[in-house]
Amino acid sequence: MGQKTAEIFDLQGKSTGKITLPSVFSTPLRPDVIKRAVLAIQSNRRQKQGRDPMAGKKTTAESRGTGSATARVPRMKSGAGRAAFAPSTVKGRQPHPPRVETKILRAIPKKEAKLALTSAIAATAQKETVTSRGHKIGNVQQFPLVVEDAFESLTKAKEVEEAFTNLGIAEDLTRVRDSRNIRAGKGKRRGRKMKQAVGPLIVVVNRKSLVNAASNLPGVEITTVAKLNTEMLAPGTHPGRLTVWTNGAIEKLTTLYGEQM
Repeated sequence: MGQKTAEIFDLQGKSTGKITLPSVFSTPLRPDVIKRAVLAIQSNRRQKQGRDPMAGKKTTAESRGTGSATARVPRMKSGAGRAAFAPSTVKGRQPHPPRVETKILRAIPKKEAKLALTSAIAATAQKETVTSRGHKIGNVQQFPLVVEDAFESLTKAKEVEEAFTNLGIAEDLTRVRDSRNIRAGKGKRRGRKMKQAVGPLIVVVNRKSLVNAASNLPGVEITTVAKLNTEMLAPGTHPGRLTVWTNGAIEKLTTLYGEQM
């Protein structure tokens, strides 16, 4: 079976040559494995919790039983007999508190994690999968979308947005901007007031000045190919994120995953 190739586009959206795609882009799509890998990554961000086993129980309260025309909840032996200890009472114990020994980390084998990552990489080259995530890609010329290394040297957000327009990604940026909305519930006053859709991912070899240049574009995320993980490529466990690869990043993939498949 012949090797697949992809065109390399410059910042004006014109083809400047071709590059041979590494075999990692031939990895079969495995949504089940990708989901397990993303959940394992997310589990590492959970805050460990636990309660003192004696919390709410450090009291002399005992139930007085029946016959006194009062509820049979445990009551203090001093004063007016205030109810205590029971979950429904003031300063009583919790009915089912978080336990320290609960396992919150979800680990998966290394080979399975690698399969998930390579499968998520291959999904960025499948137009149907990218479309199923909701990205607006009507003007994107090919998948995977490969751009020249000069893209890494951009220094202004305006330049990055112009390059996106030439590459056919401007419509997806508009989708992300239109999706911004105030979060419902108490989270709006806990440092996460706004919600928005996930935008394009830029994969480079060296982030250079591109990080500051694209930081003001909503939904856009930048990472190096060496730090790429499954959650970046499949946010919310759904593969097929719209991804822009630089020429150097594709060549680096050959070095990292050349023996795949």
